[in-house]
Amino acid sequence: MSRYRATLAYDGSAYQGFQRQAAGIASVQGAVENALLSISGKPVVVVGAGRTDAGVHASGQVISFDLEWVHTPEALLKALNAVLPADVALQDIRVQAGFHPRYDALSRRYTYLIALAAQRQPLLRGRAWCFRGQLDGAAINTATALLIGRHDFGAFGQPPTGDSTVREVYEAGWQSEIASFGMLWKFTIEANAFLKHMVRRMVWMLVKVGRGQLSTGEFEAIFRGAKLTPNSPIAPPQGLTLEAVRYPDYNEAARPEGAPEDTAGESRPPEE
Repeated sequence: MSRYRATLAYDGSAYQGFQRQAAGIASVQGAVENALLSISGKPVVVVGAGRTDAGVHASGQVISFDLEWVHTPEALLKALNAVLPADVALQDIRVQAGFHPRYDALSRRYTYLIALAAQRQPLLRGRAWCFRGQLDGAAINTATALLIGRHDFGAFGQPPTGDSTVREVYEAGWQSEIASFGMLWKFTIEANAFLKHMVRRMVWMLVKVGRGQLSTGEFEAIFRGAKLTPNSPIAPPQGLTLEAVRYPDYNEAARPEGAPEDTAGESRPPEE
């Protein structure tokens, strides 16, 4: 029996999140476990680095599973991708004894895509939050810069376990480019861990800043207050992608050791 580590990409549009659901409800974990059952004939449990929510995508989700397999990891990669649904695919795989995708992670990196367009954009329907108007780049980046560092992010989400809402954000920023339909904005954030819906709640509030509906001072006051408003709105899921999970063997010498657990895991509420 070997422990396998793999990078997984998926379009989350058709799934009710990463974590396995009740019978008849599609999940990414369920799709991978079904593929493993198909090629091995035995039930296999898959563990993920992050429990992405319904409709959220991933290009760099990291998973692990234990499997008896007499062929090479490359053969396993081909076998799994041959039976996985078209919207889920392993990108790489290797044997790594003792690896745990959640507990060993130093940070997670998410991106969020926004399309500013006068008309609907069918090709971006499942990939971006599309709406009309403009965003004030200076205001939105000033507010975003406040997020970098170790802070109490209680205004943006709830912790998966315990009471601490303190997290450390290593990077947060926006990039914009002109597109044929208008403007395309991408938000990137990397942190040691995230609260439930933390990124999508941040994006919603930052968009309000960019549209002049919330001043940077008001944004900072809400952020520093660290109190989650009941039923506070969040940005739509389709713009969010889990882009990468960092580990010590990624040469991340600058990352702190002992990063807190993320909201991933089979017994915890879903993240993002």
